[in-house]
Amino acid sequence: MKALTFAAGLFAASAALADDAVLTVYAPDYFTSEWGPGPKIEELFEARCGCDLQFKPGDLLPRLMLEGERTEADVVIGLNTDVTKKARESGLFAPHGTDLAGLTLPLDWNDDVFLPFNYGHTAFIYDTTKVDAPPASFEDLVNAPDDLRLVIQDPRSSISGLALVLWVQAVYGEKAGEAWAKLAPKIVTVTRGWSESYGLFTDGEADMVLSYTTSPAYHIIAEGDETKKAAIFPEGHYFMVELAAKVASSDQPELAQSFMDFILTEDFQGMIATGNWSIPAALDQAKWPEGFQKLNLPEKVLFYSEDEAAALRDEAIEAWRSALSQ
Repeated sequence: MKALTFAAGLFAASAALADDAVLTVYAPDYFTSEWGPGPKIEELFEARCGCDLQFKPGDLLPRLMLEGERTEADVVIGLNTDVTKKARESGLFAPHGTDLAGLTLPLDWNDDVFLPFNYGHTAFIYDTTKVDAPPASFEDLVNAPDDLRLVIQDPRSSISGLALVLWVQAVYGEKAGEAWAKLAPKIVTVTRGWSESYGLFTDGEADMVLSYTTSPAYHIIAEGDETKKAAIFPEGHYFMVELAAKVASSDQPELAQSFMDFILTEDFQGMIATGNWSIPAALDQAKWPEGFQKLNLPEKVLFYSEDEAAALRDEAIEAWRSALSQ
């Protein structure tokens, strides 16, 4: 009886230790909200690890750069390819150590530090009940009548806004300024962030809004509304991928690695489509929700490496700013 009691005590002590282990993950506000994938991911991972997963929402890279090696973060999730150069050069991150064979991205990915968990493409969304003949190409959009009302986001404060100026740069190169000069009269509002823009669009204040190819999936699945579509352009669409990374100074390296490995499992990936309204990075298309099966997706993707994006960023923003300030 004493032996059994002693063994039970050891088990309880080890369980308590496991329960006391805390994995701190920095994530964007949208990820951790009750509508985001964070709560369900927390529930599933805690069932696997017997630990306490704590999401800390807010700014990612600026906060990490400020905290340095004193940071509480073990993992960061929600970075994007437009900031990976700065993030990599900070020296704050360790190799992710995860097998990339299961990735289903539309391009090859071999980064050993930043691990993709979802992706999408920048696109202009329109309402089929209000726009009978949407632009069939980027050139059509640029040359559309000036009474076509567009809402976009500021590239200095918005990830999607930055993606747009890089998209224009990828399509038009040295003629990006000319393209912006033609687009400027059609842009009725530039908002600081995506949510403000999309709200104006759904309120009927714009004909088209800068968003993502996956945005119509929300309307299809959550509202039963199939009138929102992405205009697909043969010139290609700018590819955006969201990433996770391990923090090199983590005091829970094994738990951090376990979480990184969890990201590419079907349990995690299965929550991304309708939790983050993005395309899972490691899930066959046949397993996407039905609403995602109905999406218009581009055949051609445009993508800048982190070095290219960093080199072009200021030039692309200046072409936009100059045209819209006329």
